[in-house]
Amino acid sequence: MASEAAKTRREFLEETVRANPENTFARYGLAMELVSSEPAAAWDHFEYLLQHHPEYHATYYQAGMFLAKQGRPEDARKVLAEGVNVAGRQGNPHAQAELQAALDDLND
Repeated sequence: MASEAAKTRREFLEETVRANPENTFARYGLAMELVSSEPAAAWDHFEYLLQHHPEYHATYYQAGMFLAKQGRPEDARKVLAEGVNVAGRQGNPHAQAELQAALDDLND
């Protein structure tokens, strides 16, 4: 393994998730890190967050955008719509508006 100073962000996030699989921030960061290079692995992390941490509203936007880019618009709409609901229940109008705008863009 690389020395502490030479570790990549990905290596750091992978180690963090291995040490604490419930670390939502690290898992989300790892999913984002993998979006371009390993989309299947990125989706595994997004899906884990959606299933195990449904209150983590940031996942909904990025997972929805990911699905749309993967040619899965119906799945993207479902994820974004659920994110709108989650952000609304949390009283987070900013996140709710961003998610709704992304959903509206997919519906256009």
